[in-house]
Amino acid sequence: MTLHVIRSSSTGTEAVTLLVLGAGWTFQFLKPLLDKHASITYAATTSTGHDDTIEFRFNPDSDDLEPFKKLPLADYVLVTFPLKGRGPSRKIVSMYEKTHPSSSSEDTGGSTDPKAKWIQLGSTGVYTAPDWVDNSSPIDPANERGIAEDELLSLGGCVLNLAGLYGAQRQPGNWISRVAKSKEQLGEKGALHLVHGYDVAKAIIGVVEQDKKTQRPAETNPSSFSAPSVTLFGKRWIICDCVSYDWWQLVWDLSGETNEAIVWDDQNTGTDMAKKREYRGWVLDLMEEKGVRALPRSMDAMGRKLDGREFWNVVGLRPERTLKR
Repeated sequence: MTLHVIRSSSTGTEAVTLLVLGAGWTFQFLKPLLDKHASITYAATTSTGHDDTIEFRFNPDSDDLEPFKKLPLADYVLVTFPLKGRGPSRKIVSMYEKTHPSSSSEDTGGSTDPKAKWIQLGSTGVYTAPDWVDNSSPIDPANERGIAEDELLSLGGCVLNLAGLYGAQRQPGNWISRVAKSKEQLGEKGALHLVHGYDVAKAIIGVVEQDKKTQRPAETNPSSFSAPSVTLFGKRWIICDCVSYDWWQLVWDLSGETNEAIVWDDQNTGTDMAKKREYRGWVLDLMEEKGVRALPRSMDAMGRKLDGREFWNVVGLRPERTLKR
């Protein structure tokens, strides 16, 4: 990873636009896009410091500030790992701020830098309403991740609640045997919502770029400046590809013969083909039992469904990747 330097930091390391805490699965899609954005400088951490990242672990039970002192000053801090319950979100923000006092910024003409803005990657599992949900829908108040998200939101953070992640070697075809071990389990499956890692990376960069636009004084170029009507921070956002997939149809499609490269365990073996035929049999049985004449099922029959349109409209982007079935 190449660290792009924009200004000196009071921590002794280079200051950046975006600090990624936890360069895990999502980072394989985020890093290539960041490398193409000269206006967004970045640094990333891992638990071991491999591949030119910064070694960092967050322990919510520790008050040791030393791990934070190695981190650069950043305009935006992205937390990719889950925080749970009340306390960790406030603690990670507080410990970072204690070790990263404001400093002079070239971008602000020598004035004092504002505090870093925090972005948390969350899960759409916090939404449990039985029908349509959107960004304003209530979450499960007992969900530990949701509690931590609410705490970050109270501090002015931005939460991106991600639908099912797929991309690279992570493919929905590989999930079927785990989530539907029986016909009864498959019968309970309704809508599936997905987002490709590439589109997650676009969403993260979209938050940074859109928020940076709002920081530019309108008088510098009043003819072209147009602030969005909705602020991104202090809110949670649903990030999905705007498609509600029918689990039954997905299983049907992925269990059939196709020219597409679908990865299954024991691919191209007799055992694998027999399992695919069994799954197709389950789908037909369920359709008969539930009076479903053809797939996909009606939206009313698929339980919770995600409306993710608002985020993409606010940042002026569109999800690009499509699930190949």
